[in-house]
Amino acid sequence: MSRIGLKPVVLPEGVTLEIKEGVIDVKGPKGELNVTYPSCISVSVDAGVAHVARANDNPASVAQHGTVRANLANAIKGVHEGFKKELEIQGIGYRCSMRGTSIVLNVGYSHEVVIAPVDGVKISATDDTHIVVEGIDKQKVGQTAALIHDTKRPEPYGGKGVRYKGEHVTLKEGKRATGGKK
Repeated sequence: MSRIGLKPVVLPEGVTLEIKEGVIDVKGPKGELNVTYPSCISVSVDAGVAHVARANDNPASVAQHGTVRANLANAIKGVHEGFKKELEIQGIGYRCSMRGTSIVLNVGYSHEVVIAPVDGVKISATDDTHIVVEGIDKQKVGQTAALIHDTKRPEPYGGKGVRYKGEHVTLKEGKRATGGKK
C-alpha cells in the first residue's frame, strides 16, 4: 500500500494544473513543468487539492502510485517556490568564479574545471568559496549540484574539497611514526 500516493497535494495560490492523457502541465509564478504518468494512474483536482489514484493493485501500478504523486508535488513546489542547493569549497587555494553563466572551479588540479548549467538551472557564486544552484526542476538542480560536488569530493584526512552546505565529513587520523620499534 502506498502511503505517499494516498496523500493529497495542496495547490498553492497561483499554481494551476492542466491534466491531459499521460501528461500534467503545472504552471506557476516561476515557470512551467510537465509531469508524465502511466495509464494505470489517474489524477484529479477538487477545490485546489490534487488526488492521485491507481486503477488496480497490480505491482506496476502500485510501484508508480507514490512516484507520480511525489513527482507532482515536486513540480508544484518548484513552480511556486523553486529549489536551491548550496555548496561550499574548503581548502587552501581552492576557489570558484563565474565565467558567463558557467562556473569555473580551481580545486587542486593542473587545469580549471568549467561546469555549464543545464537549461532551467542558474548557478551563482556568492563569493570565492560559496556556490548556489537554483531552478524549478528538482532533478536538474540536484544533478547540477552533484556535478559540481563530484569535481572534488571532500577527502577524509584534511577535509579539502567541494561539499554541500551542512554536509558532515568524518575526518580520519593520519599515519604517524611509532618510535623505532623493529
